[in-house]
Amino acid sequence: MATELDRYLKDIRENLRIDPTAEEEVITELETHAEDRLQEMKEAGLSDEEAARECVGVLGSARLVARQIYEAHSQGTWRQALLASLPHLLFAALFALKWWGIAWLPVLIGSAMATAVYGWCRGKPGWLFPWLGYALLPVVAAGLLLLYLPTGWAWATLLAYVPLVLWLLCYITIKSIKQDWLYSALMLLPVPSFVGWFLAAQQENKFAGLNLGRLNDFAPWIVLSFLVLAISAVVFIRLRQRRLKVVALGISGVLTLATIAFAGSRVGFPIFLALILLLLVFLLVPAFLDHRLRHGGHPAAT
Repeated sequence: MATELDRYLKDIRENLRIDPTAEEEVITELETHAEDRLQEMKEAGLSDEEAARECVGVLGSARLVARQIYEAHSQGTWRQALLASLPHLLFAALFALKWWGIAWLPVLIGSAMATAVYGWCRGKPGWLFPWLGYALLPVVAAGLLLLYLPTGWAWATLLAYVPLVLWLLCYITIKSIKQDWLYSALMLLPVPSFVGWFLAAQQENKFAGLNLGRLNDFAPWIVLSFLVLAISAVVFIRLRQRRLKVVALGISGVLTLATIAFAGSRVGFPIFLALILLLLVFLLVPAFLDHRLRHGGHPAAT
């Protein structure tokens, strides 16, 4: 196939961001269609180069074609939307029933980890990524609890903990980005909420201890924040347009953090801004890595 047409199809592939199996089917179909059109133009008397250029012109902009294909394949079913929202709903139920302080919490986290492993081995479907976020909860909690160690031990432990966690997050994020960076953002979306509610439950003296009783006081607000995340997961899966998916993630993240700031007296404006910054990092870093991996630093189409 002519070089110009090869570049065209490669550009489409780099901008598709759909399920790998569906991507191969789409690319194969496009290649077959392009080869047929190319052969017709050659038989009409055009040279290879002219035929390739004419064929690319007929097919249209590679990014526009990729966007149209994405929108045709990106909408998940209601079943997939329910599966994506389920971990948020289960955590909402946990706090609504005030069962988080007993054995149900480790059972729920263990179930999230098992579901995440199952989905990861089954080709990383779109509903998997919220489960992955909850599977990371023990890692986040371990890092926060290190703050209670004596100063010397805390610093020494953090020096070993931070590189390990960064490696784990980078590994999972990069694997997710190869499919679509939005899935990485969907996975990391609950983490600022975990951190925010942890800070809200602090005793009056900074890191003097975790006041578990305050979580009972916050239970209705915690339930509300998890319901917002559940709704955002459903909306994300059901939407077709990428820009609207980004907006849905951003709005749900801000709403959950605003709920934490409103309910938690210890979460003042500086901490709220820090949580917003953390949310932006989780949204923008996957997008930046996607640009680097797919386009060698050139901006990608959204």
